[in-house]
Amino acid sequence: MSTSTKHKILIVDDEPDILELIEYNLKKEGYQVYSASNGQEGVNEAKKVLPDLIILDIMMPKMDGIEACRIMRTMPEFKNTFMVFLTARSEEYSEIAGFNVGADDYIAKPIKPRALVSRINAILRRNSSPEEVSDNKLEVSDLVIDREAYLVFQNGNKVVLAKKEFELLYLLASKPGKVYTRENILKNIWEDSVVVTNRTIDVHIRKLREKLGEQYVATVKGVGYKFEA
Repeated sequence: MSTSTKHKILIVDDEPDILELIEYNLKKEGYQVYSASNGQEGVNEAKKVLPDLIILDIMMPKMDGIEACRIMRTMPEFKNTFMVFLTARSEEYSEIAGFNVGADDYIAKPIKPRALVSRINAILRRNSSPEEVSDNKLEVSDLVIDREAYLVFQNGNKVVLAKKEFELLYLLASKPGKVYTRENILKNIWEDSVVVTNRTIDVHIRKLREKLGEQYVATVKGVGYKFEA
């Protein structure tokens, strides 16, 4: 099983069918999954299991998700825990409130299992690299890659990349020297798309080299690509 077996996830929601749906799909992916039915239970359970990621519904009895997140963010043990909110599409105000109390991301209802798993996998990958620093910038070689702003600076000069070009560069640069197969790249960058081909990856690699120079991304013949620090 993947490294997801090492990650603990707590789901906090007062709807049993949603708890069951999320729990089933995340366990199938290899995660250790815990659950609670309201914000107060969620805080108590989080103290016991110290999860890597907490999924919180917004509207719950006794204590809502916003308040639960706010409380946990004041506790040192949850400083680096990922907090993800479940929101209905009409609850834009809730998303804003969630980010204000320290949410890392949100997932819209109705829950789509494949999209949910992809999002959780991506969130937990965010801090998998030792080169990553706390302000969401990756500094490697003479590049600064700002994940939040989707900006790249080369020797202090801004380089404009398209979204997928940026994500591809970030993936490779997060682990210099690691060879990523085309299959790895497709799974990490394009995920659920069924129309992407190896040719698409090659085109994006070529564009990166045109914009940054040939020295960063090396081709490993017959295997894939890697970042040369």
